[in-house]
Amino acid sequence: MSDKTLPPHGWLILDKPRGLGSTQAVAAVKRNLREAGLPKTKVGHGGTLDPLAEGVLPIALGEATKLCGRMLDASKSYEFTIAFGEETDTLDTEGEVIARSDHRPPMAAVAAVLEHFTGEIEQEPPAYSAIKVDGKRAYHRARSGEFVKMMTRRVTIHSLSFASDYEPQTELTSSFATTSGRPDPFDPASPLMLADSVTLRAHVSKGTYIRSLARDIARALGTYGHVTYLRRIKAGPFPESRAISLDKLNEIGRGARLEDVMLPVEAGLVDIPALTLTSDQAAAIRQGRILTGQPQANGLYCATYRNVPVALVELDGGTTKIVRGFNLPDVAE
Repeated sequence: MSDKTLPPHGWLILDKPRGLGSTQAVAAVKRNLREAGLPKTKVGHGGTLDPLAEGVLPIALGEATKLCGRMLDASKSYEFTIAFGEETDTLDTEGEVIARSDHRPPMAAVAAVLEHFTGEIEQEPPAYSAIKVDGKRAYHRARSGEFVKMMTRRVTIHSLSFASDYEPQTELTSSFATTSGRPDPFDPASPLMLADSVTLRAHVSKGTYIRSLARDIARALGTYGHVTYLRRIKAGPFPESRAISLDKLNEIGRGARLEDVMLPVEAGLVDIPALTLTSDQAAAIRQGRILTGQPQANGLYCATYRNVPVALVELDGGTTKIVRGFNLPDVAE
């Protein structure tokens, strides 16, 4: 039985459907917690997803909201489809077409260009984005008809590949050759197969815009393109396999156990080593006191007492500095 007198602390990983904004998703969580009779709880999200995008949206509850900043900085993975031939002002299906091309790139050319967009790259964000330009959101300026000059930024594309198992052929084989000895251009594995669209998978750093990546890939292939499908498949440590549907979320408001779908606060800290505390050390950390003589190497740690996070601490020369404290129950049940 859950204790409905205590506010919940942890993560709900929502599989956000297309058409729902991130702010609306947070509101849906708040509504369900309220309908479930739970105390008023602070709720935040770990990385905006456009309404036209779908997939993994980490929702932080209670003390987990203190980690939203870390989640915003985390790398993320996406699957997305580029439709070749048209570029829109929003770089997705919502905007107006601003450029067209009849050119369709061969699949082999698409495969070859991906390595040029892997690693550190310079990227110009979309004009239709939430980035502030002279104190005003870029999309507000763009929608009012202003020309918006976006400054380029350096981002990292950790990996970029086909979402399917496509492998372009570099040599002719009997299975892909016509009687003339040339590749069959209608075979999907042929290097001559022209692509109207392509679905890719990308693992990217914070600040990366997939719509811009799609635009730049299309232009590098001598054509135009825009995103017709975008799904986030991982955010920080949270994969899509841990995500729940909107229907599952709504069951909480109708009496389903929140504990069955909520992940603990420390699920957002799996990349940080634990620093196990004694009772006295935990009390000292909670009082904001410094611990000295710690034998661990320098770095960031999750200080825990009885497997419950007490604080994020920075260790330097055996001395702790509190980065972020947590106000969680002492006993892990």
